[in-house]
Amino acid sequence: MAQQQPAKDHWTQNAYQASASFVPELATTVVHWLDLQPDDVILDLGCGDGALTAKLKNSCASVTGLDASANLITAAKKAHGSTAGLSWHLHDCRFLDRWVNFQEGAYTKVFSNAALHWILRDPHTRSSVLQNTYKMLKPGGTFAFEMGGKGNVAEVHTALLAAVMHQGVGIEAARELCPWFFPSERLMKKMLEDVGFAVERIQLEYRPTKMTMDKDGGIEGWARLMGAHLLEGLDSSAKREAVVKEVCEVLQTVISHEEDGSMYLGYVRLRVLVRRPR
Repeated sequence: MAQQQPAKDHWTQNAYQASASFVPELATTVVHWLDLQPDDVILDLGCGDGALTAKLKNSCASVTGLDASANLITAAKKAHGSTAGLSWHLHDCRFLDRWVNFQEGAYTKVFSNAALHWILRDPHTRSSVLQNTYKMLKPGGTFAFEMGGKGNVAEVHTALLAAVMHQGVGIEAARELCPWFFPSERLMKKMLEDVGFAVERIQLEYRPTKMTMDKDGGIEGWARLMGAHLLEGLDSSAKREAVVKEVCEVLQTVISHEEDGSMYLGYVRLRVLVRRPR
């Protein structure tokens, strides 16, 4: 579920499992909205390591997974490469029309979970991503997705920006380094309707989410992986380590539950179901 990578591919299956293994496990609602049928041909945008993508295949004819991370596509192929009806492709979903297999009307449904807030980060390609998704759907086909919505992980987002600024980066530069796009319901609805989609369902849910307890996970692992683009904007490893340390210290009492030491981030999920009219 990873896109818009910096030059360095910081995504690995191990890091993702350590810091965010809960992401595919909490996709029940959006998968239900997808309403899989035995003859469905699905495109998964930002498939990551393929864990959720492979589960989709159990209820449809075929699923094609696209992701910009070579490490995660390699992991998907290793885990699921021999499964009939599943295929994996390394491609930056910001440029769907440049994909060698791009074809209009090729899919009955398109799906995406926890990836579009990366894919749509670049304002210059935002509209074209949605336009090309529309084109790849058959008339009458649906696009179901879940992504970060307005206010998603606000506490760690704020802490990361402040910590980067404390290392000498200006606020505008820090904002530019931020790798996420978290839209409101109103903005997303307008963007989708502008390219021709009919919006059938849209939902913004505040969902505090328990962080992993893995030794390489927790808030430190999350900040290192999800905030890698921000960290890579700093000019020394010492500054990067100082940012991670500050984020962890600032958030320690903000996100911790005193009764058991568990930590929760304030996830805000934007779920959408749209249809390409017949």
